[in-house]
Amino acid sequence: MEKVFGLLGHPVGHSMSPLIHNNAFLKLGIEARYHAFDVKPEFVKEAIDGIRALNISGCNVTVPHKIAVMDFLDEINDEALQIGAVNTIVNKDGKLIGYNTDGRGYVKSLLDETEEDIREKSVLIIGAGGGARGVVTALLRHGVGNIEFTNRTIEKTIPLVKLAKEFHVPSATIEKEVAEENLINYDVIINTTSVGMSPNIHHSPLSLKLLKTDTIVSDLIYNPLETKLLQEAKERGGKTVNGIGMFVNQAALSFEHWTGVKPDITQMKKNVLQQLGGTTC
Repeated sequence: MEKVFGLLGHPVGHSMSPLIHNNAFLKLGIEARYHAFDVKPEFVKEAIDGIRALNISGCNVTVPHKIAVMDFLDEINDEALQIGAVNTIVNKDGKLIGYNTDGRGYVKSLLDETEEDIREKSVLIIGAGGGARGVVTALLRHGVGNIEFTNRTIEKTIPLVKLAKEFHVPSATIEKEVAEENLINYDVIINTTSVGMSPNIHHSPLSLKLLKTDTIVSDLIYNPLETKLLQEAKERGGKTVNGIGMFVNQAALSFEHWTGVKPDITQMKKNVLQQLGGTTC
């Protein structure tokens, strides 16, 4: 009998998750189908009940439900608890277990694409939302030299500073203008906000006028493939990393949680790039 997997989010019409997961099932000969389920916030509990009732084998969870679903799961693994959000649900014989693969997927893509050791590097995080929490947790678990945070609402960075202290990693909150004046202090700059995402492609979360050469500048956004932030970084001699690697790697980790099988990450990336009209590498 064909297994069913899905995505819980609102809206979900733009998602490329069905494309990459269904292709992976097909390539591996797994009898399964992945669907995108548009779930309004007031129906999250009913959606989780539906996973049980319909014996759906597993789901991804995207905005705005990554926190809300936690109240209705049977178990949440330590990493997801630390992040405070779930992006992957596994139905294990009727027991719903929550995981978060976002941060691990991001760090893997950062290491793969830059081929650099970041354990002693100084990192600047732009943003303090759910995306930042996942990335920061994974970076702290991996190890970094120190980490600073800037956000439009400074108060929202306080939980991230506390999280860094738990790992005994030096951290601080810094105003955007101060960060822009002291870019020489950072080896890695990561945008976790939606600023610069299509259709607002002419916006950037930070000015890079004082960027030092070879700084790694990473953007979780993958549409467009090269945001204004990354364009400016490239012009100033920075190393750039877009959000495709994170998207594909977190999806692959979810797939592995569900099936116990590693999908072809290169093929997943090709599918996404083809859909976005980029090069297939």
